[in-house]
Amino acid sequence: MKEFNWKNIGLWLRKYLLNKYLLTCLIFTVLLTFCGEYSLIGRIRRAHQISEMQEEVESYKKQSEQLKKDIQNISSSPDNLERYAREHYYMHADNEDIYIVEE
Repeated sequence: MKEFNWKNIGLWLRKYLLNKYLLTCLIFTVLLTFCGEYSLIGRIRRAHQISEMQEEVESYKKQSEQLKKDIQNISSSPDNLERYAREHYYMHADNEDIYIVEE
């Protein structure tokens, strides 16, 4: 079995790790990963923000559709308008009392 020789490790380090091309690629990779506006970490953050915003857009679309249905329902008859006003804005006639019961 071969003995461990520190001299061989020093030669290996100088030969491979101190190679100017390898060092250039290593520095370039580190810069692209961690530094600057277009870094890998920044891209991951922006992708996460984009997915959150797309979910938000979808919820706003659903809310918009529901509001369009409500507007159509309210404008169809005065009874629906009165019911909506009573349910959402607690409006009442002069001779009525309102009791709000929360569950």
